[in-house]
Amino acid sequence: MHRIFIAAAIIISLVFAGCSGRHRSRSAPNMEEKIGQMLMVGFRGTELAGDASILEDIRRRNIGGVILFDYDVELGKPDRNIKSPPQLKGLVSRLQSAASTPLLIAIDQEGGTVNRLKEKYGFSPTYSAEQLGERDDPAFTEKSGYDIASTLAEMGVNVNFAPCIDVNVNPDNPAIGSRGRSFSADPEKVALHGRAFAEGLGRGGVLSCVKHFPGHGSAYNDSHKGLTDITDTWTQSELVPFRSMIESAAADMVMTAHLVNTNIDPKYPATLSEKFLTDILRGELGWDGVIVTDDMQMGAIVQEYSLSRAVRLSINAGADILLFGNNLHYEPDIAEKTIAIITEMVLNGEISKGRIEESYQRIMRLKNSL
Repeated sequence: MHRIFIAAAIIISLVFAGCSGRHRSRSAPNMEEKIGQMLMVGFRGTELAGDASILEDIRRRNIGGVILFDYDVELGKPDRNIKSPPQLKGLVSRLQSAASTPLLIAIDQEGGTVNRLKEKYGFSPTYSAEQLGERDDPAFTEKSGYDIASTLAEMGVNVNFAPCIDVNVNPDNPAIGSRGRSFSADPEKVALHGRAFAEGLGRGGVLSCVKHFPGHGSAYNDSHKGLTDITDTWTQSELVPFRSMIESAAADMVMTAHLVNTNIDPKYPATLSEKFLTDILRGELGWDGVIVTDDMQMGAIVQEYSLSRAVRLSINAGADILLFGNNLHYEPDIAEKTIAIITEMVLNGEISKGRIEESYQRIMRLKNSL
């Protein structure tokens, strides 16, 4: 009888544990597992073998997310993660099935030129931010966001690194204006359409991520390729869309930019700057959600900083998720290396345990909102 009682108790406890979600860790996460949640990593492959490095990162290192691309920049060919809707859906399912904590599956699907799910792969056409701004119909912009979210949700993708709310200060900007990625040169109009697009994504069940804080629209060069200085071109008006998105609770995440403005921080670009991320974004604008970095392998970072220094500065500045696209330069062990670096810094006091815990809790709150 006693054995029956014990067996029944075990069964009941397992049932209740299962009710808390499809993915559940067997025990409380340790420090390394919490650090793993702070990484989002890109990988190669439209299908994955059981020993694929990204699956090892998910299973053994508890990384928090992945980012998908259709084009491999380092190899210079359109052979990365996306071939067709059925293939992509299967790939995303494979990734999620390896995770004990649900993954953030992210993509850059702004519409227009920044469009990973292209018509040639069997996906629906999209509108660029510039086209939506010129049409100037917020309801249509909201529907465009919803249509994109519906496609992403069908594939299992739950994060869209959009909308781009950079103000089109410099139309010749090689990263923003010349690519049709800005809604307008009017900050209020950018805010209006940014909110509408994000609301459409939310209605479709996908998290939004506004970018690129504090505003990339006035730059004269591209931070993918090297140091980008906006000291003489940036103005406070470029914060208007970010303030609006935060005050209206339309944004789910904020992405930083690797931009230098020596009037605000004479030493570091925004991604690595406590003055930008903690003082302005969290303090002045009141953002308490997840901050994700732009790709930490961009030229603006790797040409100026070692991996360990960039990681330490970005986390201490206030970043919660470090993004390694693994596309400009492919490093299959980037997650393993970065987790080891952060763990060592926590042990020697260069990064506090409290700073890791803050980010972990923000990430968990975001995941619980899905």
